[in-house]
Amino acid sequence: MARSAKPSNRVGRRPSTTLGELSDIGIELFSSKGFEETSVDDIADAAGIARRTFFRYFPSKNAVPWGDFDSQLAALRAHLDDLPENIGLADGLRSALVQFNSFPEEEAAVHRQRMSLILGNPALQSYSMVMYEGWRAVIAEYVAARTASDPTDHFPRTVGWMVLGVAISAYEQWLTEDRSNLAELLTAGIAPLQSGLNPPP
Repeated sequence: MARSAKPSNRVGRRPSTTLGELSDIGIELFSSKGFEETSVDDIADAAGIARRTFFRYFPSKNAVPWGDFDSQLAALRAHLDDLPENIGLADGLRSALVQFNSFPEEEAAVHRQRMSLILGNPALQSYSMVMYEGWRAVIAEYVAARTASDPTDHFPRTVGWMVLGVAISAYEQWLTEDRSNLAELLTAGIAPLQSGLNPPP
């Protein structure tokens, strides 16, 4: 996940040069001012860049909370590709799910802000569905490769939606329980893929 970068309007501040830094600046502004009340110009000013430069990084304000998501998807695909061939399908998916959603402890606060925006802001829901589609596609590709099927077949599609649901549910719980552990929630959520839909004891 992207590291935090604090916004500043100080003249002469070095311009932000990464997607992660610009995303963190936007998230801090969204959290303090409100998503609707924060403009692209506000983010560009805080980052010390021109408005036109902002659009070299992001296609719209809605993309800002997602940071460098393409690179994260590439890392997810690489993780799945590197898994041993003899690992069980559910074990491989659990490994990828936990790895993808791991981040340093010092980034927990900004990540909570990020996910609160993505999951809780109605203005972002349609854009989020597009981003989820890319994530589900990576999962479906892995499932298809392991089951001699096509990523667009019913089973890989279904597993993609199931794993996405596990991730969203874990994040919703994590955001409402300050002391909860995200990795533990993800691991518990995906367990039914191995044991069936039996309620926890």
